[in-house]
Amino acid sequence: MREIVTIQIGNYANFIGSHFWNFQDELLGLAESPESDQVFKNHSLDMDVLYRTGETQQGLLTYTPRMVSVNFQGSLGSVSSRGSLYNQIQAKNMDVVTWKGRVTTHASEPLRRNLFLQNLSEEEQGIMGKANDLDNVNNNSPAEIQDKDIVECLESDVQYWTDFSKVHYHPQSLYELSGLWADIQEFDNYGLGKEAFCGHQHGEEIDDRLRFFVEECDHIQGIQCIVDDAGGFSGVSAMFLESIADEYPNVPVLLYNARNPSLHMDSKGRKQAISHYLHDAVSFSRLSELCKLIIPVGLPSLSGSRASQFLCIKDEKPYHSSAVYASAMHSFTLPFRMKQSVPSAESLYTSGALDMYGTVQMLAGQMRQNMVTILDVAIPAPSLSADQAQQSFLGNLQPLIPDISEDVEDFHAVETMNIHGAVTSGNRRASINEVKDAVESAYDNSVTRPKFSHLSASTCPLPIPLPFPSIFGNMVGQHGELLETPISGSSSRGSLEVHSIPMAIRLRSSTAVLPFLERKLGNLCRFGIERGALGAPLLQSWGFGKDEVEDMGEVLSKMVTTLKPYQYSSDSD
Repeated sequence: MREIVTIQIGNYANFIGSHFWNFQDELLGLAESPESDQVFKNHSLDMDVLYRTGETQQGLLTYTPRMVSVNFQGSLGSVSSRGSLYNQIQAKNMDVVTWKGRVTTHASEPLRRNLFLQNLSEEEQGIMGKANDLDNVNNNSPAEIQDKDIVECLESDVQYWTDFSKVHYHPQSLYELSGLWADIQEFDNYGLGKEAFCGHQHGEEIDDRLRFFVEECDHIQGIQCIVDDAGGFSGVSAMFLESIADEYPNVPVLLYNARNPSLHMDSKGRKQAISHYLHDAVSFSRLSELCKLIIPVGLPSLSGSRASQFLCIKDEKPYHSSAVYASAMHSFTLPFRMKQSVPSAESLYTSGALDMYGTVQMLAGQMRQNMVTILDVAIPAPSLSADQAQQSFLGNLQPLIPDISEDVEDFHAVETMNIHGAVTSGNRRASINEVKDAVESAYDNSVTRPKFSHLSASTCPLPIPLPFPSIFGNMVGQHGELLETPISGSSSRGSLEVHSIPMAIRLRSSTAVLPFLERKLGNLCRFGIERGALGAPLLQSWGFGKDEVEDMGEVLSKMVTTLKPYQYSSDSD
């Protein structure tokens, strides 16, 4: 087994992580349910890659994510930082014998659990289970109404990422940054994160939690890190990743750099805009030095993008947008946990398994030496039917970051694609061979094709768990099929109407990312490096000297030069 340890740093990163782990929990449940579709029972995924087995003090076996979450203090809502599986009785504080005066204790009321979490707790305690066995017919209607109430509750009020999480976490997983509260309004730049991290003993404590998970791995294949890079958590992430690079130099780190679209909705003055531009450049430069492959995601308006053509997203809701990014993350990490077939046999359920190291070498290794990838997604993926093949898996793949060149001819492009749960004519589940043939046909009919492309495929679609938001449009059917006519009655559909969807994603190393990189380099030069730069004092207040800023400029310049070696010189003015 080749294990993966997951790290989630920042509020939005944990929103993404919450959806991601809900997908995994749904797969585990469907694999064991006698009523579920065979495609979920035969998913051929090794869940031990992401999960660990354990045992409570009472001798109960546990199966929890191999994950470390870092966030504000108070960001867990009604959930305890020790989780709910390992309920240990906290020792009472000893009396302070040096104080002779009166002692008063002030304690805030615990947050009330929402309807979803209340129902989850009742189900786990078995309160409803016995009653359900008495009369299945009479129980159908109440169960459906209850689920509807839960969905409506989540749509109207999700404040914390734990509000919609249905997963049990290990006590070592959830870490809150003491002294940094969730209601802080100005934690909006790299410098603040760096200061907050260095000013406490956070580093050592987080390192210990990561070490707990890494040291129990037999053969770790890598660390996948989701970072909320829009504010101070990018500084926190950089400090943590520096420690990881020192302690685990041979373990590849895959960085999922995420940004909440709701942050783009606030109007900014010139001073704030300069701070924003410099933060973007500094964050990207520093974080890229601390990983092997970086996957930036975060459209200014996800709802208005072509990636959402079959969705109904509300950008102001992190609960909505994070579900899209989590779906993409689930899809591109599937090859990391596909069960390997023996060389003489070909699996009926999966094909094209890769580990994290192989993916890094393919996209950022000797063939291209570019570590910044573009993540394209089709959610849901259209049918594989012959007359739609080219449109389905090339024309419908849309990038999840801005400033990307369209229709660029890059004869050295390298990519890896993953398609899972695809359907074909008559909404029939497509076989692995049908997926391969359709993709090959699409490339044959395309004007350009990459220098190298790797295809991974799985018959297992993306399962839609109950707490998934109602973001599907009225052209999406029960199994994610795209309908010819819209469903009347509602513009959006959720987990009660859509149970699974086919997905197609592509990670590519291409010159199409150049405008994205050049914008960051240009802003750093203009506002931070050039003589009289308006943002130079701000960078100094973040703890960066002139030489450090110039070094960050060189990092970004090298990224651009790698993709455009004959048209750009880092020495030019």
